[in-house]
Amino acid sequence: MNTIKTAMLLAFMTALFMGVGFLIGGSGGMMIAFIFAAGMNLLSYWNADKMVLSMHHAREVDAASAPEFHGIVADLARNAGLPMPRTYIIENDQPNAFATGRNPENAAVAATTGLLRRLSPQEIAGVMAHELAHIQHRDTLTMTITATLAGAISMLGNFAFFFGGNRDNNNPFGFIGVLVAMLVAPLAAMLVQMAISRTREYSADRRGAEICGQPLWLASALGKIASAAEHTVNVDAERNPATAHMFIINPLSGARMDNLFSTHPDVGNRIAQLQEMASGGGFGGHPSMAARPADEAPRPVASGPWSEAGRRSSPPRSKGPWG
Repeated sequence: MNTIKTAMLLAFMTALFMGVGFLIGGSGGMMIAFIFAAGMNLLSYWNADKMVLSMHHAREVDAASAPEFHGIVADLARNAGLPMPRTYIIENDQPNAFATGRNPENAAVAATTGLLRRLSPQEIAGVMAHELAHIQHRDTLTMTITATLAGAISMLGNFAFFFGGNRDNNNPFGFIGVLVAMLVAPLAAMLVQMAISRTREYSADRRGAEICGQPLWLASALGKIASAAEHTVNVDAERNPATAHMFIINPLSGARMDNLFSTHPDVGNRIAQLQEMASGGGFGGHPSMAARPADEAPRPVASGPWSEAGRRSSPPRSKGPWG
């Protein structure tokens, strides 16, 4: 199903490129836009994950450079039956995380230093389980392609602003066509991002809770992330707003409400779903899960790098939970 959705997304984006190209430069502009769109589709499929990680200056880490963070991801990947994804850390004080990659065999997860500093190991596990759920559901290909193409569509709208006025002789709609291209291209890209992200977050929250076995770990993490993100500017995300829908919490300033113009569902609604799961509302996850009040600290599972045994065997932390 996700393969069909991705193919439909690529077709829609290509058609949008061609339409904007026609509005800017007539049939010649449409052909140029088609060639550009075809190239972007190929580039997005094979390299969009690298492009997104580069946009946010993510650096890859391993078991030696970030033993606890890498260990948490490895243990969760085993729980989910997934290949071990590449792990990245982003030097950014805003607590946030995302997953990317065209399939589980070529996936990557990234967390900010702000997230690793502010959250407990249990909460980090809840967040990374959510990101692994995106990988398992194969959301990452669609979300990463959307991020790359939405950015390109916005650039095409800017191109219409700067150069469209000089092509009136080729543009059958004249200035009106250029104006429509300027307004429609970014708006269409934003609507696609919203359509892709909002429903997938609830599904990833639920599956993430099953992977880590404790819905309240993720619920607690979401509350902390949302509160801190409101007061912390993510400069790279502001420069690349087309990637906003990939993060677990909207990294952009404002627009965090559960309404038509938000890329993410309301955090309160997501936390309520997780609390319902924890209280026995149809959750069929890890057998160690037990209902507990929302303000009670979660108990670590019996094994893994965030357990008592894991902490005793891990090197002492001197610079934060990533080693």
